[in-house]
Amino acid sequence: MTILLSLQGVSKRFGGLQALLNITFDLPQGQILGLIGPNGAGKTTLFNVINGVYPPESGRTVFRDKDVTGLKPYHLAQMGMARTHQIVRPLNELSVRENVMVGACFGHENQDLGNASKIADEVLEFVGLAARVDQLAGSLNVAQKKRLEMARALAAHPYLLLLDEVLAGLNHSEIDSMIQTVLKIREQGITIIMIEHVMKAVMNICDRIIVLDYGQQIAEGNPEAIASDPKVVEAYLGDPRLAEQLLEEEV
Repeated sequence: MTILLSLQGVSKRFGGLQALLNITFDLPQGQILGLIGPNGAGKTTLFNVINGVYPPESGRTVFRDKDVTGLKPYHLAQMGMARTHQIVRPLNELSVRENVMVGACFGHENQDLGNASKIADEVLEFVGLAARVDQLAGSLNVAQKKRLEMARALAAHPYLLLLDEVLAGLNHSEIDSMIQTVLKIREQGITIIMIEHVMKAVMNICDRIIVLDYGQQIAEGNPEAIASDPKVVEAYLGDPRLAEQLLEEEV
């Protein structure tokens, strides 16, 4: 089993706020890891530390057997890490294709414009936006912008993909479609960490789940273990019957 990403005692503080405290886990290659917890639990902060937006106060991040603690996001992109953001911010004055070409040009393969255009078209076909390649990105609706954000990350051909609430703001049919897309990404051999509040998705597609609460790692395990953990039910899921129902639902 190859460990793609390892966090070792990672902590982050903002003034008097302890945003993360001693976060430790290993992520094997090919898995989907879910990251859940109440609002303000530290999930996006953890993504920002992994992705190099914030340096940790203590601890180490190891990616592909290299200590990458403190490296900038563009360094990590060049090493094969890509990310989507909770609030999508496409380059509105560029076309859909041009937005995705950016990912190909600045990923670890450092593609030229010719190859980047071909990769963009392939990825846009994969995410269901092939018919909109020449539209301005700013003209897309929310669901389409979510897919564009994902396409831009995928065009970098990453080893590790960080998905920050890609299901937020989508309706039921859009959620089901996006879940299938995430599963197809995993089939391509890409390892995924996903922050998500849509529990049906998390419980059905994640191999493992980590639960944060007030910046602390209160639970880690497979979906069944997480759904039955009293600390998780109290901090986040609320009702044990709801947790059982989520495990029984199919995507």
